[in-house]
Amino acid sequence: MKTSDFYYDLPEELIAQMPAEPRDSARLLVYRRDTKTIEHRIFRDITDYLKRGDVLVVNRTRVLPARLFAHTENGGKVEILLLKRLDLDAWECLVRPGRKCRPQTKLFVNDELSLEILSVTETGERRVRFFYEGAFEDVLSRAGTMPLPPYIHEKLEDPERYQTVYSRENGSAAAPTAGLHFTEELLQKIRAMGVEVVEVLLHVGLGTFRPVKVEDVEKHVMHSEFYEVSEGAAERINLAKREGRRVICVGTTSVRTLETVANADGTVNAGRGETSIFLYPPYRMKCVDALITNFHLPESTLLMLVSCLCSREEVLEIYKVAVGEKYRFFSFGDACLFV
Repeated sequence: MKTSDFYYDLPEELIAQMPAEPRDSARLLVYRRDTKTIEHRIFRDITDYLKRGDVLVVNRTRVLPARLFAHTENGGKVEILLLKRLDLDAWECLVRPGRKCRPQTKLFVNDELSLEILSVTETGERRVRFFYEGAFEDVLSRAGTMPLPPYIHEKLEDPERYQTVYSRENGSAAAPTAGLHFTEELLQKIRAMGVEVVEVLLHVGLGTFRPVKVEDVEKHVMHSEFYEVSEGAAERINLAKREGRRVICVGTTSVRTLETVANADGTVNAGRGETSIFLYPPYRMKCVDALITNFHLPESTLLMLVSCLCSREEVLEIYKVAVGEKYRFFSFGDACLFV
């Protein structure tokens, strides 16, 4: 299968620059896989497609203010994106321009925070060590900014709009954006319906930013990301699978987490670690029965993942309809339900 098989044409004006307000007022395209039909709704109507006993799986990760601007000892400007924490003070980062950041290079963010390049990975990321006093999260909250995707050009006045309302654990370089559509009130309504909301964790890292640069899909290598599925979460998901109840993922990060720990019968194992799982056709989901997601970039790993729920041809036809109906695309865009 070729990367170009997942291309579609998207007018630039359909790339959302600001999130919908309120959160649950975004549009919702619903694709019924059994009848191959499309419905056009508003996100808060998601309750019409949920039922008692469903398990809604969400990713509780929280985005760090992971974008830093630093300078070298000679005054050269450097941009840093934190990707993955390696230990208390060491991180794996994207650094631009890389030519200024060889091992032993020292960089200075402000009076509170500096760092040294330790090494360069095979794929060009930098392992760095930070120097500071106090708690790193506190220092970072003052020194860093929200790492919005490069296709968003508008300034986000409220950084919380790039966090889900259920985000709790710091560690991501990007938001699990399908979850941005939920409000506290909508989640309360969903729970009151008898839908279980189960949390898992996947800290979003470089995989979200890295384009597929090879023509043969099978040759693309995903960057690893930290995940965790608790014993309690696994028990609730497994009970639902045994009883024939649906497991509905909010976002592709929740999908990747569950499919990492899934058994052939659809049950999952509790655990934590690193995953580099790459889902593309003809893979078929073991655990996931339905998906709430946003509209993804052409030729992206996320578009390939979504194609595992039906077919590449169906997904591209859905996207053609979405473009024609002027849905808003990408991180701050509208939502799509595969049910």
